[in-house]
Amino acid sequence: MTVKKEFWALLGLFILPIALGTLFFYLNPSYFTKSTINYGELVRPVIATDASDIEIEGDASLDGIWTIVYVASSCDSVCDKAVADIKTIRTLINMDMRRIQRMLITKDGSSPKIIDENLIKAKIISERLTNSLSKFPENAIYLIDPIGNFMLYYKPQGINIKFVLNDLKRLLKYSRIG
Repeated sequence: MTVKKEFWALLGLFILPIALGTLFFYLNPSYFTKSTINYGELVRPVIATDASDIEIEGDASLDGIWTIVYVASSCDSVCDKAVADIKTIRTLINMDMRRIQRMLITKDGSSPKIIDENLIKAKIISERLTNSLSKFPENAIYLIDPIGNFMLYYKPQGINIKFVLNDLKRLLKYSRIG
């Protein structure tokens, strides 16, 4: 083999896989996003919040800590069960329990029947946030990241605590914030 043939063979050997991989990526973009390992539904686009969007009772904040939120128009028996579920989820996280807070957001400001001192109660005061959340199912459990973005939600019917727990453990394992 001549020097020119060896050069082109080596060049093809290194360039061809990169070219084929790039071609595959651009011709079939849904291949890489079809399956995910999370059980909750991603909020797309992410709903960003700031202090003027949510009126939080007490001195709690969304900054720097993961938040499990139950959003409903009013607190009824379904709300009581959801609040108990998110309390169970936080307890089952065990060592990372301090990295998570629980919150109940209702439109009318109602509270659950069982008094819980650690449950943060809040009310949405921003029309923009209300409109953004109206695109998702009512009475859903959301996960808010430490920056204050709504990022995952779980449908209200048949919420499996184990699935939420698996998602949270994975997020807390790889999260460098909160």
